[in-house]
Amino acid sequence: MKNFSTKFHPDSHHHAKESQNQETRKQIKETIEEEEKARCEWDFSLSTIVSSRNNSTASISDALGVIEFDQTNSIVATGGIARKIRIYNLESLLPHESTSQDVHHTVCLDHARAGDYYICTPAKLSSLRWKPGSDGRVLGSGDYDGVVMEYDLERRIPIFERDEHGGRRVWSVDYSHCDPAMGASGSDDGTMQMWDTRSESGECVATVQASVRRSAVCCVEFNPFGGPIVAIGCADRKVYGYDLRMMADPLFVLDGHRKTVTYIKFLDNVTLVSASIDGCLKLWNSDSSNVTRTYHGHVNNRSFVGLSVWRDGGLFGCGSENNKVFVYDKRWSEPVWVHESSSTGRDGFVSSVCWRQAGEDQCTLVAGGSDGILQVFQGKRRSQTE
Repeated sequence: MKNFSTKFHPDSHHHAKESQNQETRKQIKETIEEEEKARCEWDFSLSTIVSSRNNSTASISDALGVIEFDQTNSIVATGGIARKIRIYNLESLLPHESTSQDVHHTVCLDHARAGDYYICTPAKLSSLRWKPGSDGRVLGSGDYDGVVMEYDLERRIPIFERDEHGGRRVWSVDYSHCDPAMGASGSDDGTMQMWDTRSESGECVATVQASVRRSAVCCVEFNPFGGPIVAIGCADRKVYGYDLRMMADPLFVLDGHRKTVTYIKFLDNVTLVSASIDGCLKLWNSDSSNVTRTYHGHVNNRSFVGLSVWRDGGLFGCGSENNKVFVYDKRWSEPVWVHESSSTGRDGFVSSVCWRQAGEDQCTLVAGGSDGILQVFQGKRRSQTE
């Protein structure tokens, strides 16, 4: 007669199954607790509103399309339809921080008072990016006429210009963190072009046409952690990642959005966040090309509403076509905070956002609207006893 091992005994099998169920319940409980923590970990408040002196004159011509903090996180640049680059010092935008008092009321300023200066540009701006290693002196831009330019902010003059996109709108520009002299631009012409600012004419180093149908390239971002990767988002609903050392074919393709991809951001070396006019954000693992999580809540089916990630805090910010600012925690699919903006028009919407990449228990988010109004929000992490 055969001797059966005890591991096949019915009681043993029952205990093993019960142990597995307990482990599953524990994991589910930990996930729920983590998600609940994500939903209530932060308190946000509106610190400053910056608008025109006469709000009644605000119009579509004042729309802010891009906001960017410099590498020191102390200077803010904005651009948009008004054909101006405005430069702000964060101290001017947050006068509360210069005092030791815990002040909660909102300060209202006008652009003339809050801004340090502005530079007039030849065309409407769709993108701005501070050049790495320039000590906040050089700012790159892409415009509606398909031109990429660099500005020396100390002399307040353009120092570089390239017009190689055939007059088609440049949606996005960025700089390599491995070699800051190398830049890239994505355009309505369906290409992402890499260029060298050391060449007077901006010599083209590489050109990528990711989509067979030559769909517009709406966003470009180099890996900010120094890896040799550049990611682009296209109107064909996909995100493509390229190795700068071999750009004949994409290293990865992220396919999951239902409409045009408008923004792509690196959260870390492997994780990316994308936005689309299908009304959702997606978190991706580029190694597997799989979606980790999808975020819903904001309204976005036709316009560029901005996307910014605060990497240290794991928070995403975006605008919305219902004129609200949304904040998501990477651990939770629904927004953890929503703020409805005041608008001078019926069709106003939040069109740009940018996190300050500084702090651990406190954060700063700047949002711009289609009416030209700038809003500065501050967040504070709740203590564990609250």
